[in-house]
Amino acid sequence: MERFFYSSHKLFATLRIIRGILKGKRFTAPKSFPSRPTTDFAKEGLFNMLESRIEINNLHILDLCAGTGNITFEFCSREAKHVVSVDQNASCASYIFKNVEQFQIQDKVKVIKSEVRSFLKKWDYTYDLIFFDPPYESTFYEECISLIFTKKLLKENGLLIVEHNNKKDFSSFPNWIECRSFGNVYFSFFKS
Repeated sequence: MERFFYSSHKLFATLRIIRGILKGKRFTAPKSFPSRPTTDFAKEGLFNMLESRIEINNLHILDLCAGTGNITFEFCSREAKHVVSVDQNASCASYIFKNVEQFQIQDKVKVIKSEVRSFLKKWDYTYDLIFFDPPYESTFYEECISLIFTKKLLKENGLLIVEHNNKKDFSSFPNWIECRSFGNVYFSFFKS
C-alpha cells in the first residue's frame, strides 16, 4: 500500500515492490510528481492474474508512460529478461534511472525519454508484453493501441495491457480480449 508522509513541507508517496527479488524495496516520489502511480491494490491484482497465466521471467517488456517506474520495477523483480521504460517527462525518466541505479538493475532496464507516439512510430523491436499507462485524460489511447498492432511491436501471442479508468471502453477494438478492474483501476487486455 502506498504511504504518504510529510518532509520539508512537501507530501511524498512511498511505493513498494510487492514480490520477487526486489521485494520490499521502497522508493519515494513527491506527490507533485507528474505521474499517477498504479495503486498497490491494482498492481497486486494485476500481477497475481498475470502470474497465473504466463511466465514473467525471461520476457521482454515495454513499459509506456512509465511515470515512477512502479510497473517496470515490479516486472524486473519478477525476473523479466529486459524492460524498456519510456516516459516523455524528463523528471520521470531521471527518477526511474536513479532508482534503476539504486536497485542495481542497469543490465535489466533501458530508460528512454520520449513522447509515446513519436517513440512508437520510430521503434522497431518486438516485445512479449507491452504495458501502456497514459494519464487517464489522454486523447491518444486509440492511436497508440493502433500503432502497437500496425507496427507489429508484439511478438506472436504477445500481450498488451492498457491501464485506464471506467470512462474508457476498448471492447470493440481488434485484438481486445478482456477488461479487469481492481478498485477504480481498469486493465484492458489485447493479444497479438
